[in-house]
Amino acid sequence: MRVTAKVNGVTRLADDVWPGESLLFVLRERMGLPGSKNACEQGECGSCTVYLDGVPVCACLVAAGQADGGEIMTVEGLAAADGELHPLQQAFIEAGAVQCGFCTPGLLVAAHDLLARQPDPADADIREALAGNLCRCTGYEQILAAVRTAADLMRPETGR
Repeated sequence: MRVTAKVNGVTRLADDVWPGESLLFVLRERMGLPGSKNACEQGECGSCTVYLDGVPVCACLVAAGQADGGEIMTVEGLAAADGELHPLQQAFIEAGAVQCGFCTPGLLVAAHDLLARQPDPADADIREALAGNLCRCTGYEQILAAVRTAADLMRPETGR
């Protein structure tokens, strides 16, 4: 089968997709977008979180055919076209929230979704929004700090 989707603002095509292929496999192996990570393949870790039609999903659990005609944003789509990092990406770097980096793409997408819905989240809100994303390296404190920093940077009154 053929899967066509708008990925990070660009219409992309994947040919010869078999019906059981995951969206994650198609993004990584057929479309050359390795940002979303393949960790558990069971939707437990959140490393493969992407937006599908505006909703965060674990790409490992979505059959590629379900994304046909859809709009997808991966972690690669957070940065500006000129390569400037999104405030979340910059905050993760500065806070030391990126260690091994395996969980980072999913955390960034989940945090992006949170901040789009709730620009001034409390720590409890951040914890709840990121509950589906596992990190084995940071202890989560740096991640919380990064999301708080990004929220501050993204508020309209900061002028950014």
